[in-house]
Amino acid sequence: SRAVRVGNIVAVGGTTAGSGGNMVGVGDPAQQTRAILDIIGKALQDAGARFEDVVRTCIYLVDIAHWEAVGRVHGEVFGDIRPAASIIEVSRFINPDWLVEIEADAVIPSAGG
Repeated sequence: SRAVRVGNIVAVGGTTAGSGGNMVGVGDPAQQTRAILDIIGKALQDAGARFEDVVRTCIYLVDIAHWEAVGRVHGEVFGDIRPAASIIEVSRFINPDWLVEIEADAVIPSAGG
């Protein structure tokens, strides 16, 4: 599943910038991050959440040197929200064109508070 909602919790699974002919940003970690966050935003919306509800993100990179470019784009979306965030270098992804994968967890506020 792209995202699962249980009660007021939404977990968005590892999201990449596409695959095959739908790949976005080959060789460009910032462009991939923008595409990933668009996909995550849609998944959150479909589950009844918003970026403002995100409490945690986990960013996986095949090259830790990309952290600044990816972090800049992450900050464009989450700068004022400030979720707990991790950046982890991994050895590889299933698709060698993927440079970035992101997970997100959100907590939807209850109607009363």
